[in-house]
Amino acid sequence: MTGKERREQLLAIGRALFAERGFEGTSVEEIAHQAGVSKPVVYEHFGGKEGLYAVVVDREMQRLLDMVTGALTGGHPRELLEQAAFALLDYIEQSTDGFRILVRDSPVAQSTGTFASLISDIATQVEDILGREFEQRGFDPKLASLYAQALVGMVALTGQWWLDAQRPAKAEVAAHLVNLSWNGLSGLEPRPRLIGHREN
Repeated sequence: MTGKERREQLLAIGRALFAERGFEGTSVEEIAHQAGVSKPVVYEHFGGKEGLYAVVVDREMQRLLDMVTGALTGGHPRELLEQAAFALLDYIEQSTDGFRILVRDSPVAQSTGTFASLISDIATQVEDILGREFEQRGFDPKLASLYAQALVGMVALTGQWWLDAQRPAKAEVAAHLVNLSWNGLSGLEPRPRLIGHREN
């Protein structure tokens, strides 16, 4: 196995263990044992458990950010909201281990920040969309950042709940999230539907 292949193997094993047991519940010994190597090999590649964990978190944060930014392809502002909701729910569904790692609290300080800072980065992109919409409707565009944080936070927390509940279906979860955020509590539609073409 090449050094690069060994590094990727250790990352995959570490990712699975961190998702299952958390940072504190995972040991270098176990990572090394599952990889069929000695502990010094793990230290050689990552400097220890903290270094391995930091790389895993950085990769997951980048993957989630890429999925959200790639999903915002334009269209009606409500459809952009749908796209953002689906992107986060897609990430949760496709990268369950990664999402579990990101939302867990860890004593390790990562150079790229935390899940909260990632959510804040996504909210900044949503803020631009909301700011334009606020201006067109005569609302104060300075409030766009507050609404962006609220919207993205709502989707992220609902995603955590949905990961465990696994129902209703993803499209229905997205429709209800958009219903609440687009119509507000006073204007909720009794049977929300997506206006985009996506059904799952």
